[in-house]
Amino acid sequence: MREIQFREALREAMNEEMRNNDRIFLIGEEVAEYNGAYKVSQGMLAEFGAKRVIDTPIAELGFAGIAVGAAMNGLIPIVEFMTFNFSLVAIDQIINSAAKMNSMTAGQYKCHMVFRGPTGSAGQLGAQHSQNFENWYANTPGLKVVVPSNPYDAKGLLKASIRDGNPIIFMESEQMYGFKGEVPEEEYVIELGKAHVAKEGTDVTIVSFGKMMLRVYDAVKALEEQGINAEVIDLRTVRPLDHATIIESIKKTNRLVIVEEAWPLASISSEITYQVQRHGFDYLDAPIRRVTTRDVPLPYAPTLVDAFLPDVAKIVEAVKAVTYRA
Repeated sequence: MREIQFREALREAMNEEMRNNDRIFLIGEEVAEYNGAYKVSQGMLAEFGAKRVIDTPIAELGFAGIAVGAAMNGLIPIVEFMTFNFSLVAIDQIINSAAKMNSMTAGQYKCHMVFRGPTGSAGQLGAQHSQNFENWYANTPGLKVVVPSNPYDAKGLLKASIRDGNPIIFMESEQMYGFKGEVPEEEYVIELGKAHVAKEGTDVTIVSFGKMMLRVYDAVKALEEQGINAEVIDLRTVRPLDHATIIESIKKTNRLVIVEEAWPLASISSEITYQVQRHGFDYLDAPIRRVTTRDVPLPYAPTLVDAFLPDVAKIVEAVKAVTYRA
C-alpha cells in the first residue's frame, strides 16, 4: 500500500468530498493563495476556484460566523483554524450557534459543517499556542470531536465528518502533518464514535488518542522488553466516547492507564475514569492511572516542555504501578 503524509491524507479527503458535492467549501486564513499554513490545502484553489476555497482576514469570529450562517442555509463549510488556540476567538459561534442551532430550532436549521486545524504542543511555541481543547469542546452537547492519530484515520475520519450532518470539531496534531502512513487509494470511511483496538494484549489496557498514540507505541515496546503485554485502544473520537470498547478490554486485562495531552482537571481521562468505575468497576484489579500534561501553562524552555508533556517514561511508570511491577 502507498504511504502518504498526514497533510496529504486530509487533502485527499477534502478533495474527494468536494468533487462529489458542490455545496462543500473551505474557508480560513491562508487556505487559498498560500496553499494552507501547513500546506494541507495545496492545489485546492486551482481545482475548485476562489468561490469554494476562500481566504479570510485574521478574524476567526467573523469567518466562523459566516460559515455558521452558510451551514444554516444548506451549504457545508469546512472551517480551517490556523491553530485551535485561535478558535477561542470564535468560540461563541462554535458553542452558542453551531452546537445549539439544531436543538434551538427543533431541527429547522442544522449546522452541517466541520471546524478543523492543528492542536496541542508543537515545540517552543509558548503557552498561548500550545494548548489542547478537546475536552472543552467535548463538554458541549451538539458537537462531535474527532482526533486522528495517523494518516489512514485522518482521511477516513475527515470524510465521515464532512458527511455527518452535525457540527464537527476535527483536531489534528501540528507535529504530525509530515508524518507518513499507509493509506489505500480506494474509497473508505471510518465510523465516528467507534474506538480502534490498535494492539491486543493481556496485562493492561492503555487508552489514548491523537499525537499521544506515538508515545504509547514507544512505551509498549519498552514494556514488552520488561514482560508486560499491553492492549492499546485509539479512541479516534472523544465525543461520542466509545466506553463499550474500553470496558470490553478491561474485562480481559483488568487494568487501565489513560494517556492524554491535556491538563488533568475535567479531562477526557477524568470522564473515562468515571464511566469505567461506574460500569466496569468489578473488572478492575488495580486503581486507574492516567498520564496527562502538568497542570500549568506550557513553558517555553525546551527542558520544561519535555517535563510538561506525557512521555514514554511516565507511561511506563504508570503501567508498572497498576501491574504491581514498579
